[in-house]
Amino acid sequence: MSKLEAPDREQFPHFRTISTRWKDNDIYGHVNNVEYYSFFDTVINAWLIEEGGLDIHSGDTIGVCAESHCRFLASVEFPQAVEAGIRLGKLGNSSVRYEIGLFDDQGKPLAEGWFVHVFVDRESRVPGLIPESIRTSLERLAEPAR
Repeated sequence: MSKLEAPDREQFPHFRTISTRWKDNDIYGHVNNVEYYSFFDTVINAWLIEEGGLDIHSGDTIGVCAESHCRFLASVEFPQAVEAGIRLGKLGNSSVRYEIGLFDDQGKPLAEGWFVHVFVDRESRVPGLIPESIRTSLERLAEPAR
């Protein structure tokens, strides 16, 4: 069995620093694995709100998670911060696949994964076209790191 390569920070065009919290640690003294998915959700939704204009409270379109995956690489513990990077994996008409890398403050990879959002009508939950402002912001995630 071949060992998969860990992600490199240079592969991600956007980062968000996320503080760990005391409650994130589990009985073994490190941040519990389920929190890694929360880091994914945070970096993605912050991007959509801040860069794409997603209105989480009253917009007609919302993104729902259809699929996600996380590969654990190293542990982190409170009070360390996590550097969450995202890039565009695949952009469709109503869905997007993000690729995410989590790193410590020294650039050491902590985890990698992917997350698929399907954009749906808030009321009917029927998939629809990704709104233009969101699509434009997602396209910027395909650009090389700066």
